[in-house]
Order: sequence, then C-alpha cells, then structure tokens
Amino acid sequence: MPARILFVEDDVNLGFVIRDTLENVPFLVTHCTNGSDAWAVFQAGSYDLCLLDVMLPQTDGFALARQIRAVNTQIPILFLSALTNKTDRLEGLRLGADDYLTKPFSIEELILKINVFLRRTGNHADRPSSAAPLLDRQNLTLHLNGQSQILTHREADVMAYLLERPNTLVRRDELLRAVWGDDDYFMGRSLDVFISRLRKRLAQAPDIRIENVHGVGFLLRR
Repeated sequence: MPARILFVEDDVNLGFVIRDTLENVPFLVTHCTNGSDAWAVFQAGSYDLCLLDVMLPQTDGFALARQIRAVNTQIPILFLSALTNKTDRLEGLRLGADDYLTKPFSIEELILKINVFLRRTGNHADRPSSAAPLLDRQNLTLHLNGQSQILTHREADVMAYLLERPNTLVRRDELLRAVWGDDDYFMGRSLDVFISRLRKRLAQAPDIRIENVHGVGFLLRR
C-alpha cells in the first residue's frame, strides 16, 4: 500500500502541484491549508510522514510539529519553508524535524528525501519502477537505482526534456530547438553524442531506455 502523507501548505497553487506530483509516485496524500485543520486530521487518521510548511494560518508549522511530536516521536517530519535563515532551520530541527527544505526546492530531491525517511521507518512507497530515474536538474544529478551520477548541463537539459515526455515520440527538430535553440546539421550531430552518453548512463536500468525512431526522433521508454 502506498505511504500516507499529511501535507500542510497554505499556498493553493503550490499545494496542488506538490500534491499532484506526490500522488503520481504514488503516495496517498492528505492536503490541509492551515495548522488547526491539519492537527485535527492527524489525530483522526494514520500517517507515515508529515510534510509541513512553516508559515501557516491559525497554527504555524512549528507549533503543529510540537503537537505531533508530543503524541508521536517516530513519524518523520519534513519542513518546507520560505524562511531561509539559520535560526529558523535550527528551530525546526530542534523541534524534532527530520529535515528542513527551503523554497524553492527540487521536487525530485523532495521525493528522494521522503523515500529515505520512509525506508527508515519501514514504510517505503510502492513505486511504479524501483529503477525510475529522478533528475535533480538544479544540481545536475541523475539518481538511479540508489546511485547518483553528475551530468553536464547539456546532458541534464536533454534528459529533462525526455523525462517530461515519457513513452512519447520526441522529434529531433523539436528537441534541438528546445535545448540548442536551432536544428542545424552540426547541432544534430551533437545531439546524437549526448543521446549516446545518456544511454550509457541508463544502462544499469534495463527497463528504462532511449529508443531511436529512425529519421524522426526519440522515445524514452519507462
């Protein structure tokens, strides 16, 4: 059964994006927009991990974490916050949080951290593929089968474009214009080099591959 996450975020748009992404992992996500409702939901339900914003209406994230820790010392708590100063981060950790991510953050990194803490508590999510790659584009890192590989900027750009369109034919000219800004002959040769490099990086995940559609483009199968 997918892990159950209590997610508390008052920004409706950001909350929708994060919830939608997490549900596609898949996790079972309960989203609250204020601390008071979240505390009531937590008491009434059963959760494997809490994902809390700090600046919340009614009851802030720090106060909510204190309430949760008073009745459950084991459940992982991750803070997501726009508060970036050291004092706030340390306060969150002193309250018993397992981690503190500052906005903006990489959604791939967030999912990785969630799974790390779920493994520690024996509640690792059932994912569509244990080999599914996660790209941390900001840090140019491809996470695959528990290992990390550092990519070049261009490799990361190509990989990101294909990952955003799994099992979909991506035309060569479309990919060239998106990444290189043009689709001339020499850029096309460069694209072939980067596709070859990425195939080698994906070699350890046989269920994920970049297929060539001759004369047309590429398919990332997963």
